[in-house]
Amino acid sequence: MNFGQTAKSVLATVAPLIGTALGGPFGGLAGSLLSKALGTTDPKAMEAAITSTDPDILLKLKQADNEFQEHMAQLGIDKEKLAYDDTANARNREIQVKDSTPRVLAYGTTIGFFGALLGLNLMPIPAENRATIYSMVGSLGTVWILIMGYYFGSSRGSDDKSKALVDIAKQS
Repeated sequence: MNFGQTAKSVLATVAPLIGTALGGPFGGLAGSLLSKALGTTDPKAMEAAITSTDPDILLKLKQADNEFQEHMAQLGIDKEKLAYDDTANARNREIQVKDSTPRVLAYGTTIGFFGALLGLNLMPIPAENRATIYSMVGSLGTVWILIMGYYFGSSRGSDDKSKALVDIAKQS
């Protein structure tokens, strides 16, 4: 399934495991659970539903993600390994093909993101355009973070430390 950036962003937030799996070897299972949750197999209708602000649909997406996680556990597949394999496959493709496109996009995104931040601080923004511009810069920042994770690794260690701190705080 080929969704637009907004739908991918919603899936990454609400149903991250399904969002990760859609492009991989478990895409069929993920797509099946997604279409079951949304009540349609039409990709355009699915994308429209995913990008809607209907809380019932968001709940259905979360439930589908939980169901997918249960299926993966039954198959003995670790969700973190799935995410790491996805990144490793992208990196391996870049090595094999010797494609400079990801690197060019990474540099362009970095320049664009920091240029946009500089522009936000130097130029006045008309009130009617603020929400749109802030949203676009926020999206660009999210993409930049993903690029940094791709090139320099994930923040899993940081996540583990955060969880440990929460556990310690609960014990006190």
